[in-house]
Amino acid sequence: MAQHTPMIQQYLQIKAQYKDAFLFFRLGDFYELFFEDAKKASQELEITLTGRGTGDDKIPMCGVPHHSADDYISQLIEKGYKIAICEQVEDPRQAKGVVKREVVQLITPGTVMEGKTIHEKENNYLIAITDFEDGSFGLARTDLTTGENLVTLITGDFDEVLQELGTIKAKELIVSTSFAEEYTKRVNDVLTLTLSYEDEETVLPSFEPLVKHLEQKKLISTFARLTHYLARTQKRTLDHLQPVQYYTTNDHMKIDLHSMRNLELVETLREKRKKGSLLWLLDETVTAMGGRMLKRWVERPLVSTHTITSRLSMVESLLNHFFEREELRDQLKEVYDLERLAGKVAYGNVNARELLQLKKSLEQVPLIIAMIEQLGNPHGLELVRNVDRCEGLLELLETSLRENPPLSIKEGGMIKEGFHLELDKYRDASVNGKTWIAQLEQREREETGIKTLKIGYNKVFGYYIEVTKANIQYLPEGRYERKQTLSNAERYITPELKEKETLILEAEEKIEQLEYDLFLEIREQVKQYISPLQQLAKCMSEIDVLQGFATVSEQQHYVKPTFSENREVNVIDGRHPVVEKMIDHGDYVANDVRLSRDREILLITGPNMAGKSTYMRQLALIATMAQVGCYVPATEATLPIFDQVFTRIGAADDLASGQSTFMVEMLETKHALAKATQDSLILLDEIGRGTSTYDGMALAQSIIEYIHDEVGAKTLFSTHYHELTALEAELLRLQNVHVSAVEENGKVVFLHKVIDGQADRSYGIYVAELADLPHQVITRAQEILSHLETQNSNIETVPAREPKVVQEKPVAIATEAEQPVQLPLFETEQPEEQKGEQALTPVEQSVIKKMKKLDVLNMSPIEAIQQLNELQKKLR
Repeated sequence: MAQHTPMIQQYLQIKAQYKDAFLFFRLGDFYELFFEDAKKASQELEITLTGRGTGDDKIPMCGVPHHSADDYISQLIEKGYKIAICEQVEDPRQAKGVVKREVVQLITPGTVMEGKTIHEKENNYLIAITDFEDGSFGLARTDLTTGENLVTLITGDFDEVLQELGTIKAKELIVSTSFAEEYTKRVNDVLTLTLSYEDEETVLPSFEPLVKHLEQKKLISTFARLTHYLARTQKRTLDHLQPVQYYTTNDHMKIDLHSMRNLELVETLREKRKKGSLLWLLDETVTAMGGRMLKRWVERPLVSTHTITSRLSMVESLLNHFFEREELRDQLKEVYDLERLAGKVAYGNVNARELLQLKKSLEQVPLIIAMIEQLGNPHGLELVRNVDRCEGLLELLETSLRENPPLSIKEGGMIKEGFHLELDKYRDASVNGKTWIAQLEQREREETGIKTLKIGYNKVFGYYIEVTKANIQYLPEGRYERKQTLSNAERYITPELKEKETLILEAEEKIEQLEYDLFLEIREQVKQYISPLQQLAKCMSEIDVLQGFATVSEQQHYVKPTFSENREVNVIDGRHPVVEKMIDHGDYVANDVRLSRDREILLITGPNMAGKSTYMRQLALIATMAQVGCYVPATEATLPIFDQVFTRIGAADDLASGQSTFMVEMLETKHALAKATQDSLILLDEIGRGTSTYDGMALAQSIIEYIHDEVGAKTLFSTHYHELTALEAELLRLQNVHVSAVEENGKVVFLHKVIDGQADRSYGIYVAELADLPHQVITRAQEILSHLETQNSNIETVPAREPKVVQEKPVAIATEAEQPVQLPLFETEQPEEQKGEQALTPVEQSVIKKMKKLDVLNMSPIEAIQQLNELQKKLR
């Protein structure tokens, strides 16, 4: 094979430094990709794969135009890839040999600044993790588009880290090369993000001011890992990065990933869309930065009563001033994304149009502040107190920038007249040059008497006076200097035209360069306002979110919640906020929820499709809304401050990790039982339905008892095991409630009303009929049900445990006169003499031994089925 050309050798040397990225190699007006990069990019981007060279030496190659590269880069970023941008850093006219090239930026999912992957109402987080020897984990994150920086320390197990990563929804994760492979695998199993590596943990001097207030070395080293990665990939100053904020996960209500999905807080469960989620319902923000803040608030409700009530008081003030609120909304609509504009200024990619957006935003600030001051609310006054209105920046932008400038900052037409005298002089020469030339041409014709005399221009000779050879004799001597000879004419220059030519050509050449230089100077001056702009953005964002709460609260007739120090829940006529909005407002059936110290668990029974799950979710969403500082859907609501919310609602396999529906159900329930406190809210729906009736009922009862006796959390537990309703007599803090239904003319009518007491049946066959199952199936099911009810069913019920609280007469779950004994859930060893006819054969014993050794949790569903099949064959 022939040796590669110097250019390809240069490509290979640079590519060796960026093995995990597509190398966009600048050649003229194109970014070219070679070898494996070309093959893969041509597939991902659906562009033509060509080649460089011939025969066996042909190198795979593809390329994208420089001017449209952003679209292609966005497509690759969206798929989780990295792109190294390699530019010419040497003037080709002065280069000796191959033009010098360097990677000027590494664009990754966590560091992208613009494009389709950046959503205006979502943060784009890059996060770094450090695992310390004592078992703790440091987490640092940044949103490069806004400059936001946060750090925390997690001292629990890695599940806590996964939970935080899931809440943050980072696009890219940075770890050390020695990061535990077990942790990496768990991250990849649960989350979709790009993994990157960085081992440096010392703070770079340029980032020291951002961490000088931090005391914990763990947090500093974790943030240092993050900033080393930024410095290595972005290769520029990042003046917009804000001082690091420290937080703890206990600062907010904890909502695990499963619960966040089940409650559909920020996206729907099935379609993964915003519409239909709580975030969609609450989003009446009118600015992009307000939308991002709202999303963060919904994902992390507060646990500070003081802060919650402060927000609610501001919402109340806005609700009571309709006209002022509408005017405020109109003013906020004129405020652009100050956070990301500040980021673009620091990053060096802001254009004149975006600086005009900044100017228009700053024009609204005094009006917004005056409106908030007019309301007189203490929280609002605190928000706008001492906020920098950036008046100096506004004056700079007003005096320097023209309206409607071009998109490119190299095209000219950005700077206002009167801002720079030299620029005005060049502009005057350029604008008036053609008029002057036309006047000169007319004057020369009159003075010489040559009517065909004309003045022209070309790039080689510049301006000239052209006279036909027949008229040369009429030219005055001494003033005309020959410049070019043509076949039938001569071209001349005069001192006057030469002087004007210098000025005009200089103006044409220098206007664009001077405007560009002036714009860069203006941008540097704007950089001085980055920190005040970021603080102003936070103020405007919070005002926007709170006015949005007031708007949605008025539209949906919500009420201001109050908070109980006695852990009481008293919701009167509560509604599921999203369901209510999706259907006709008058069709929604409101329900009460009452929980107190002697009524901590509601055992919910009732028909399928009657609304048990909606009722349960409803309480969690009302609590979430209250703790973000919004009014709630009810006519009256008193709530405790919940520290955590756990939900197990719905059924789904986790086939990727080989977990069945029942295993997922048990793992989620285990998480709730292990983490919940008496200040938590637990929602459990149909626990135990994924296994046999015996096992399911036993587990359901045991879980209820454990929550009642050991956890003490407020709990809503729905079930179809009607036998469990007997627990009301045994567990002092458990109350039966049910969703009522009536039968009319042989048809079931769901009333969707939750009332005290137990349901007598589940109406499952009626639901099957509504689902339009074949008539033959429905009829046969009714026959079987009638037979089972006549025979009092073959299903034995679970015996009650001994009650902890002494009662006059213990109450068992079963209602029959004679209680059959439930077989144990797990096999226990029995003395050989007690086994009798139940003694196991050698084959059965070998099967049991093999079963005990099976690592079911680490098997795929197919592997598990194959193992089960083999064991069954042996037994047969």
